[in-house]
Amino acid sequence: MEVRVFDDADALGRFAAEQVIEAIKTSPDAVIGLATGSSPLPLYAAWAELAREQSLDQSRVRGFALDEYAGIDPEHPESYHTVITKTVVEPVGLSPELVLVPAADATTEAAAEYEAAIVEAGGVDVQILGIGRNGHLGFNEPGSPLDSRTRKIELTAETITDNARFFASSADVPTHAITQGLGTIMDARKLVIVAVGEAKAAAVAAAINGPITEALPASVAQRHPNVVYVLDRAAASQLP
Repeated sequence: MEVRVFDDADALGRFAAEQVIEAIKTSPDAVIGLATGSSPLPLYAAWAELAREQSLDQSRVRGFALDEYAGIDPEHPESYHTVITKTVVEPVGLSPELVLVPAADATTEAAAEYEAAIVEAGGVDVQILGIGRNGHLGFNEPGSPLDSRTRKIELTAETITDNARFFASSADVPTHAITQGLGTIMDARKLVIVAVGEAKAAAVAAAINGPITEALPASVAQRHPNVVYVLDRAAASQLP
């Protein structure tokens, strides 16, 4: 495990983006796992900038989103179909038809098809991740099996509260989601976990130094052979 701590968002984003750029340079048809939320935004901004600076050919790069709200209209401004398009696909310059997001109907069949599509693509080369205040990865809430696969899951009250800032009120936040499982995430060849802000500090410290437990889903990353945490000072404030 590698842990890198940065003093400003630009440096953090650039380092994190370089992990993705390196994979694309190695394999022009690289498969990148895409996370939503606030923490990865500096990575996406830097990725777009680096790609322009280096005239990087990304026409064959493929992407798989981590999750999607269940039952949401894909055209809704807070659906992850929309968010991934606006924060990643368009600014970075990816081919929209090569970037997939889990189906909002969240059926068992849709989950199985998503798993199969990742396998057919050759697996994820770099999985971008945030980490929730309760230690969730994707929408794998505490109690999720460490070997879980893509599935529908009920969101905790804490996650709904945290995500309410993107909606008119907590009552408007969907209560369920479809998410890649922890086992699915762990199949990626590299994990880049980005955390920003003091609110993430306790979860980061427990995920890195605590026991591996379903109570803190992010702790499973300790078992991964190639994982880097990219943190600002606040998110790293509870590390030794």
